[in-house]
Amino acid sequence: MLTFYNELHSQHRARYEMFRGELVPSFEVPERADMVVAELGRRNLGRIVTPHGVPLTSLERIHTPRYLHFLRHAWQDWLALDPDNANRDAVPSVWPVRTLRSDIEPDNFTARLGLYSMDNGTPLTAGTWTAAKTGADCAVNAAHALRLGERATFALTRPPGHHAGADFFGGYCFLNNAALAAQHLLDDGARRVAILDLDYHHGNGTQSIFYARNDVLFVSLHADPRQEYPFYLGHADETGADAGLGYNVNLPLPAGCPTAQWFTTLETACVRITMYAPDALVVSLGVDTYVGDPLSHFALQSGDYLRLGERLAYLNLPTAFILEGGYAVKELGINVVNVLEGFETAE
Repeated sequence: MLTFYNELHSQHRARYEMFRGELVPSFEVPERADMVVAELGRRNLGRIVTPHGVPLTSLERIHTPRYLHFLRHAWQDWLALDPDNANRDAVPSVWPVRTLRSDIEPDNFTARLGLYSMDNGTPLTAGTWTAAKTGADCAVNAAHALRLGERATFALTRPPGHHAGADFFGGYCFLNNAALAAQHLLDDGARRVAILDLDYHHGNGTQSIFYARNDVLFVSLHADPRQEYPFYLGHADETGADAGLGYNVNLPLPAGCPTAQWFTTLETACVRITMYAPDALVVSLGVDTYVGDPLSHFALQSGDYLRLGERLAYLNLPTAFILEGGYAVKELGINVVNVLEGFETAE
């Protein structure tokens, strides 16, 4: 398997996040990617390469120019408020909900920060843009390599991406890597692409980007949003709109659901993907479904991820894996690489 590794991922290192009303050390840490690249090297599971940079116009296929401009300049704008902000991450505190306007971009930086965010648990740091942009490079390169003949690729990057929408960040995500990969596949000649999101948390950003389109099928297994982040999207009755009606499939599961139920639901997802007959598959690979994850309540064991990779291989599609969540840092490398090894060794 060809892996595109974001060597600059550690430039995004959040100090703290707001979690359940308390300021705590960030769960989304550089060690996450470090554990995965170390495990890949230990098992010698294919080449690990640096991505080529992609132009901003590629990002504009998914994200709005106004949002991208904000992200690129946010840290400088934060420092312009107070040089001492160099020692503090930027965290939003106001949001334009419901009847408030979002079409006019405020001059005030604090207001702009809230305009482009969905929560206050996703700090923006000095290296956020560099890490996120290089992660997007990994995703686009991983997609392009499929069109050049690779059977499977892996975008090893952080911060993750599936909560980021066309014009907002949140859930530790700033640029939507899975969406960028899918769009590049289409721009590169694919007629239709499927995205399978396996993270514990619903990929609200990916859903919103493709919700009215039929050239991308979005299928997600995740915890019930009535109880788990992102809370306000991910219900089973969200099936798409306009041309996209029927091309959005949410399969929410209760917290604590048995592993057998999770795999039965995965089978439902795989059947739906097969019926869609895509030219390629993008997998938002979150392994926060692991029993020991500190932010989640599913029960998968490390060995189950081998089985998961095997099942995805049987779809017989060119497949780009994109790293999303997973916060049991010690076990993260094993769990992620088990998926990739299961895929590679499936008979």
